[in-house]
Amino acid sequence: MTRVAAVDCGTNSIRLLVADADPATGELVDLDRRMTIVRLGQGVDRTGRLAPEALQRTFAACREYAGIIKEHGAERLRFVATSASRDAENRDEFVRGVLDILGVEPEVISGDQEAEFSFTGATKELAGRDHLAKPYLVVDIGGGSTEFVLGDDHVRAARSVDIGCVRMTERHLVRDGAVTDPPAEEQIAAMRADIEAALDLAEETVPLREARTLVGLAGSVTTVSAIAQELPEYDSAAIHHSRVSREKVREITEWLLRSTHAERAAVPSMHPGRVDVIGAGALVLLSIMERIGAEEVVVSEHDILDGIAHDAASEAR
Repeated sequence: MTRVAAVDCGTNSIRLLVADADPATGELVDLDRRMTIVRLGQGVDRTGRLAPEALQRTFAACREYAGIIKEHGAERLRFVATSASRDAENRDEFVRGVLDILGVEPEVISGDQEAEFSFTGATKELAGRDHLAKPYLVVDIGGGSTEFVLGDDHVRAARSVDIGCVRMTERHLVRDGAVTDPPAEEQIAAMRADIEAALDLAEETVPLREARTLVGLAGSVTTVSAIAQELPEYDSAAIHHSRVSREKVREITEWLLRSTHAERAAVPSMHPGRVDVIGAGALVLLSIMERIGAEEVVVSEHDILDGIAHDAASEAR
């Protein structure tokens, strides 16, 4: 077994996985898995730059993670940065900060690479589940972008489009510097039109409607599952491989988009950092399900982070 550490730094959150990996079988045994909301992508869609306060929040999380990685004695560390840091003019400042703290340079990966990691992480353990028909469509709804990956045992097609929950919120649901609470119908309609246009782009590359099983990843999807199950607190074991029907996703999305900040914050499974962006994320999920005719989504807690860890383990062979 090889002890590896994987860091996934996205637009909304930064996550760490420390695991013992078997490079031959691909088995991962979690030792530590955690997530911190840092909102690295704050304002990037508008300014094209990473905000100083967003960088400081991210670097603080990196310092915390450095201690955990050292404590577990990981042999290999891989740090992957996704949408926000791809887009930012000052991403070199981000790269230097991470290198100083963790001793590795973050890999600012392409959307296609992001999709490959997400597919591997989400589907590796689905093998042998005969009730889940192939091909799988893996959708990773992040803060800045959503990745679509269609595949059987391997990726057949992938596309990343800019409809993440933070980007959609900042683009359509913010007025006078604050999130509209709740949004007006015309704001929701504009966001929906933006999402539909992005799905058109995705379909130029990925035959979305060929999917037989929809697998949903990341915080927007897992939070919808937690709400659907009325969990008294966020429970990863209950969420992993849960199934949520399209009608339930529609019901939850409609409630989220007409609720107030206080009502959303009162949901016991809601992370405080998702309160303002969960409505947009849920609408992305619902729009995808309607586009491809999916009756349900299979929710996975294993995603790009697990794919990064698998890749780090394979490099150690």
